[in-house]
Amino acid sequence: MEIIYMDTKEIQAEDVSRVFETSGINRPYQDLERLKRMIENSDIVITAWDEGKMIGIARALTDYSYCCYLSDLAIDKAYQKGGIGRQLVNLVKEKIGEECSLVLLSAPGAMDYYEKLGFSKADNAFVVKRVK
Repeated sequence: MEIIYMDTKEIQAEDVSRVFETSGINRPYQDLERLKRMIENSDIVITAWDEGKMIGIARALTDYSYCCYLSDLAIDKAYQKGGIGRQLVNLVKEKIGEECSLVLLSAPGAMDYYEKLGFSKADNAFVVKRVK
């Protein structure tokens, strides 16, 4: 199995929906119009593919100068624990460079995973949760 990584926003919302659903991530995977907006308004979209099938996605918002927010990291459950998430994060880090901090909000069950990727836990963050 050779995983292909692509850096493009030219992807289908249906593919993203399937990855979100099969990964277990809490995202509005049934709302294709919202997914399209999520893709279009991202600064970075890097995907992982296996034989023409999207199996992973990293999506981020950034100024490329100071801060980057990793808004999605999702891998199809059948492909998890194979280094794909780590590679997607590394590709995002390459794009943003060394001057930029990479931040994210983690699902409670993924806290240990992000520490393994080199993220440090922050106690100084605040969130205004979305209504929908």
